Amino acid sequence: MEVPGPPGDPAPPADGEGSPVGRRLVLGMLGLGAAGLVSAPYVQRGTESVLSAVSGKDPTGVTGLLPNGGGFRYYSVAASVPHRGAGDYSLTVDGLVEHPARHSLAELRAMPQQRMVRDVQCVTGWRVPSTPFEGVRLSHLLRLAGVRREATAVRFTCFDGIYTESLTLKQAMRDDVLVALRMQDKPVSHEHGGPVRLYVAPMYFYKSAKWLSGITLTREVEPGYWEKRGYAVDGWVGKSNGRDDAPTAA
Repeated sequence: MEVPGPPGDPAPPADGEGSPVGRRLVLGMLGLGAAGLVSAPYVQRGTESVLSAVSGKDPTGVTGLLPNGGGFRYYSVAASVPHRGAGDYSLTVDGLVEHPARHSLAELRAMPQQRMVRDVQCVTGWRVPSTPFEGVRLSHLLRLAGVRREATAVRFTCFDGIYTESLTLKQAMRDDVLVALRMQDKPVSHEHGGPVRLYVAPMYFYKSAKWLSGITLTREVEPGYWEKRGYAVDGWVGKSNGRDDAPTAA
């Protein structure tokens, strides 16, 4: 996600998933080398274009923390993420549904699209104002699948092989929760979680899972990747500071 992690590095992934990258490691790398880089005048010239080209190949998020890296800070918990496109992308909807489905990118594009412009808020404090997102309402996909009565939550999986997220069914049915195909008025790029990502507008950005590949209806909420490491399960902007061990704002 475009989210620096909570205190401490993430736990090692299962065999074959690649090495995750923790926020402490990222900051350590910055402390060792980034200060020298950004102080060199010849590096400063053209930094924005260089970082733009490199950021998509940098799962550590270091480029997003450097000057002129743009408003977003790129971050992934996997050492590498495969690229997916129109030819090999699919989104499954399964679990406690009447009609399990697998949607291609073309099929998602053919569905009714919703556009919204909202601020993106990271739990660590950075914000990107007035960011356009466009895609299929999650509620539309859930209604197509036919949610069974015993389902009360939704679990999201990603094709990085590691990241997960969850919402209650009530949260998932909100009009401001999208399966996003476009971001900033262009197709969602790979570094931003494309070709398809989740966008949960009223919550901190760690809830908006990148590289979305699966939507599963479940009997109860299953805490996501960062929630297992201390982040709040309900990450409402303005009602929580994102940590389960902190008091909720009034």
